Amino acid sequence: MNGQISWTNESEAKLKEIPFFVRPMARKKIESFAQERGTNVVTIDIYNLAKQQYRQKV
Repeated sequence: MNGQISWTNESEAKLKEIPFFVRPMARKKIESFAQERGTNVVTIDIYNLAKQQYRQKV
């Protein structure tokens, strides 16, 4: 799936809680996570699922 990824206001606000120095990497990972699930929109649900998955890998 190609195309621009969009973020809901709520998920964008959550992203801003991530420290600025890791935010670009986190954004890319979350966007990839969304695309793997067949969507170009990062909702709060996608954000939370991605956060949960990446925390388990650490």
